[in-house]
Amino acid sequence: MRRAVFLDRDGTINQEKEYLYRIEEFEFVPGAPEAIRMLNQAGFFVVVVTNQSGVGRGYYTEDDVETLHHHISQELEQYGARVDAWMYCPHHPAGKGSYSLPCTCRKPQPGMLLEAARRFGLLLEQSVMIGDKSADISAARAAGCRPILVRSGYGAAEESCIQGNFEVYDDLLCAAISLCGSE
Repeated sequence: MRRAVFLDRDGTINQEKEYLYRIEEFEFVPGAPEAIRMLNQAGFFVVVVTNQSGVGRGYYTEDDVETLHHHISQELEQYGARVDAWMYCPHHPAGKGSYSLPCTCRKPQPGMLLEAARRFGLLLEQSVMIGDKSADISAARAAGCRPILVRSGYGAAEESCIQGNFEVYDDLLCAAISLCGSE
């Protein structure tokens, strides 16, 4: 059993762009690759958990998501960083066909975190979820993880709307410095 850092993708790792799936539109949030490298070096199992409703809405395909994740992995390698597992939810209530089915994986539901814990032997109570939306904070709480909000992406706008206790950092690098400095 090991601890993990669950990372939201859009707005946390990469610059927020509506329905990002094109490689040429991908751009890291400054410091994100270095942050992921720090988390790797500190012994965290790094899992990206991302809602990808663009699949369900028919804007792009699951292959497009996987192609972008492969590209991000290659970019991270140049920084000596890696994502250990990629998980995404393609569902949305307004989705088409089977993508509109009710699911437990779409954040704020904890399904992706619970599945990762089961699949990879992760200790949720010793793990952290970092994201830029209230849905990320809710998923963390529902899974029993420590919730961290970053102000990149939508985080600055959502910060004042989220109830309860959670940590806040300007971006993923600041969060990683805090997490790794407390080791």
